[in-house]
Amino acid sequence: MKVRLEDKIAYIIAVVNEFAARFALNPQQAYRYLDRFKGIDFVDEFYNVEHTQSFDDVVDDLALLCRKNGGALA
Repeated sequence: MKVRLEDKIAYIIAVVNEFAARFALNPQQAYRYLDRFKGIDFVDEFYNVEHTQSFDDVVDDLALLCRKNGGALA
C-alpha cells in the first residue's frame, strides 16, 4: 500500500507534539531533539509499523532510540 506523503507528515507532526508534551518541551525543541538524535529518521523509515502503535508506545520508542544515540531526556 502506498503511503500518502500528507498522511506521513501529519503523523510526524502529531508524534513531535506528543513527544513535546511528554518531556515538557515546546514543539520546536522537540523537533530539534528528535532530528539531532535520529528520532525523525526512525519515524519516517518505520512509519508503516509505528503508526499502528499508540502515541505512548511511539514516544517510548523514540525516547529509547534517542538515548541510545546520545540524547539525555529520560
